[in-house]
Amino acid sequence: MASLISTVALSNILLVVLLSSSAANAQLSANFYANSCPNLQTIVRNTMIRAVNRERRIGASILRLFFHDCFVNGCDASILLDDTATFTGEKNAAPNRNSARGFEVIDTIKSNVEAACNATVSCADILALAARSGVVLLGGPSWQVLLGRRDARTASQSAANSQIPSPFANLPALISSFAAKGLNARDLTALSGGHTIGFARCTTFRGRIYNDTNIDPNFAATRRANCPASGGDNNLAPLDALTPGRFGNNYYRDLVAQRGLLHSDQELFNGGSQDALVRTYSNNPATFSADFVAAMVRMGNISPLTGTSGEIRRNCRVVN
Repeated sequence: MASLISTVALSNILLVVLLSSSAANAQLSANFYANSCPNLQTIVRNTMIRAVNRERRIGASILRLFFHDCFVNGCDASILLDDTATFTGEKNAAPNRNSARGFEVIDTIKSNVEAACNATVSCADILALAARSGVVLLGGPSWQVLLGRRDARTASQSAANSQIPSPFANLPALISSFAAKGLNARDLTALSGGHTIGFARCTTFRGRIYNDTNIDPNFAATRRANCPASGGDNNLAPLDALTPGRFGNNYYRDLVAQRGLLHSDQELFNGGSQDALVRTYSNNPATFSADFVAAMVRMGNISPLTGTSGEIRRNCRVVN
């Protein structure tokens, strides 16, 4: 009997160990490729340095790609998949069509990584690392990117159309869309600070500059000069009027001055629950940076594929 009890106890201990190990394997970690691809982060950073030196805007574009990837079925590189005759991806969903960009940069990084570590690093992890590099290279904060994601074999254009927050959304809708991904209102306001870099198309802010009343009139007039009431949909304007090529807190200063470019931007400072936080960020860049970093880590942990789920794509544009 004692022997039987000992055997049962040992089996239970082994089960606990196995379950603990399985849970640990499902988590992302900073040193996931420490042995299998030790030069990974250097390869990504060096490729991004060349890309940003060619065009500073690309840093913002890669950050946006990562955001749009994570908000659709998790951070799984589904946004990178091309449409084919038999497959519909997310690139032509309304939030991405004619605006998502930077795919060629990710292709180059993937090619460089494959040359060093064949069939080892996921496109999802490459996108996460590239997003951080883009922010850092434009003067923003750095953070420890957790790794170990795998790539999706599927994509969802319908989910991209419905789950990526709209530039026309009001504050309750924005808070709700972030909550659906496990992110709170503070995360929303901090991550929106990514708009301190980059540009938006006229079609996304036309309604604001012609119809909204909570807008600085001189700012509206300036933006109307390059965004007519009809036509010119792809004309660009900086999301941060002061320093669109440098990461900082001027985005929030614009909001306080009613110079948010997108309707959804100004919703963060419009007599609602986020006004105080926007003021804090506008006055304290260190607080913004700390919150942005924390929110980026949380966003990067949205429903990753790990373990044996998904795959490690050889080409980020197609499933193996």
